[in-house]
Amino acid sequence: MQKLIGVGLVALCVFGGFVMANGKLIALWQPSEMVIILGAALGSMVIGNSTTVLKEVLHQLKGLLASRKGEAQLARELLMIMHTLLDEIRQKGLKVLDAHIEAPMASPLFQRFPEILKEPILVNFITDNLRMLAMGKISAHEFEAVLEQEILAIEDDLLRASKALHRAGEAMPGFGILAAVGGIIITMQHLDGPLGEIGVHVAAALVGTFIGIFGCYCLFEPAGAAMAELVHRKISTLECVKAVLTSHVAGKSPLLAVDAGRRVLEMDVKPSFATVERWLDSEAM
Repeated sequence: MQKLIGVGLVALCVFGGFVMANGKLIALWQPSEMVIILGAALGSMVIGNSTTVLKEVLHQLKGLLASRKGEAQLARELLMIMHTLLDEIRQKGLKVLDAHIEAPMASPLFQRFPEILKEPILVNFITDNLRMLAMGKISAHEFEAVLEQEILAIEDDLLRASKALHRAGEAMPGFGILAAVGGIIITMQHLDGPLGEIGVHVAAALVGTFIGIFGCYCLFEPAGAAMAELVHRKISTLECVKAVLTSHVAGKSPLLAVDAGRRVLEMDVKPSFATVERWLDSEAM
């Protein structure tokens, strides 16, 4: 909702200011200019990116419009599931993990945490690294280094979508100039016509520059920045898992390990230590 409000505010101020200056909105309606600019932008993205990245762009754009109300619940479930898994290991050993990490979607333990199951990257990260723990001994330092490299690789993959949109946004003013130059060429063909007709053609050409600048700074660039922020929030959940598992390997109790993960969550969803203890007490009842 916030993103839609932002788009509405931008449109209201830009086009409202144009109207306040006695401009006519119909003058900005130049379908041919939009076809050139938007077609060039989309075409450049298709040329410069893989199908996987293009699909991720669409996926993340949809994510921008999704509500963030579930993020606090996701943070809670993440801390709860990590404590439950570590407590199971403490009581029954690493072999108990086999029933959960091989088929997490069918695991009764994972099914208790529906918000976790909605995040396949997070689920895979948890299960893959628990599997690595079950396969043999590894020092906390080595384990942390492995997890850090994996997180960096995942972050790099997820950020490709925002970078692709950013590159297209940077090129939008250039595409606007491209459309404007085309409009000037058309204008030159009508120099022998009435002065009013020449003015109409020049105005239509300048609309191309207007659309290019508007698309860059009011749409593409802000959307790319918002997508990057969305990725960083997802990565914070992986950082949380890394902190929990690294603390566990270092010999910390499940509660202290979970507290280490709590500390790296985003500020607006990070619970206090007392809140986590209260959640654990209610879960144990």
